[in-house]
Amino acid sequence: MTRQSLEKYQVLIYLASISAGLIIGFISPETGAALETALWYVLGALIYATMTQIPLTHLRDAFADARFLAAAVIGNFIILPLAVWGLILLAPDNSVVRLGIAMVLLVPCTDWFITFTHLGGGDTKSAIAFAPLSLLLQMLLLPLYLWVLLGGEMAITLATGDMLKAFLGLIVLPLLAALATERWVESGSNRAFLIERLGWLPVPLLAIVVFIIAASQVYLVAGSVAWLSPLLLIFGAFLIVASAIARSMAALFRLPARQGRALAFSFGTRNSFVVLPLALALPPGFEVAVVVIVFQSLVELFGMAIYLWWVPQRLFP
Repeated sequence: MTRQSLEKYQVLIYLASISAGLIIGFISPETGAALETALWYVLGALIYATMTQIPLTHLRDAFADARFLAAAVIGNFIILPLAVWGLILLAPDNSVVRLGIAMVLLVPCTDWFITFTHLGGGDTKSAIAFAPLSLLLQMLLLPLYLWVLLGGEMAITLATGDMLKAFLGLIVLPLLAALATERWVESGSNRAFLIERLGWLPVPLLAIVVFIIAASQVYLVAGSVAWLSPLLLIFGAFLIVASAIARSMAALFRLPARQGRALAFSFGTRNSFVVLPLALALPPGFEVAVVVIVFQSLVELFGMAIYLWWVPQRLFP
């Protein structure tokens, strides 16, 4: 199996992992609870492997094309947050569910969208150049977004020691390790194979993550079924809104079709793997936010299957 085939069938892999996790969690709850200890280590490995696929050492490349950069930044960090605010108003009247929606929809993807841009005939070079800047901006802006959208009281509630530990241990530390790895690879002509090998890991590692979450939180997942229908509508509506914004921004900045496709995949995909450890570190009573984030990533992957046909054939032919 090639890496492209692995990524093509990742939705089926994740569904199988979740199903297996739910079955094990029902049959043997103590096994699911025991697996939860390993979750943090797998998450750390996942985030490290994923971040090595982002060209962190080439941040300056993002500024080479000012028009695409402006469209990507304004769309992802100004217009889409306004759209998310509107969608949250339509969400169930539950502060934890709304928190999960906000956390996952406010941060643009920095890895999957490059693959989908490539598969959808988009400008992969522009996508790669924008990825490290996108990661930097979302890490800086997410606390501000949550403060504005959910209120200062909620933001203060989230600012716990566990959240800080998760941010430092599962985001900042893997980020620095990935940056060090990329610098080491670039310092030797025969080391590029390492980044390629690491690129195989995100899909199986994420499959293990969702398996553990399903096995250890099986009763929480079962109790959250009532939320899934409205969430499906919200996340589906987000994909439609994101594509419309991409079309408008591409026209406004007079971008060629291939860069328009890159915008569409950037706007439509979200960085669930970055906010997942933060959600797992939330105080007791906030566990449903994890279910919301995992569910969004599944809806998104099905949505990308449609995007891969619709974006190059209809949205940006």
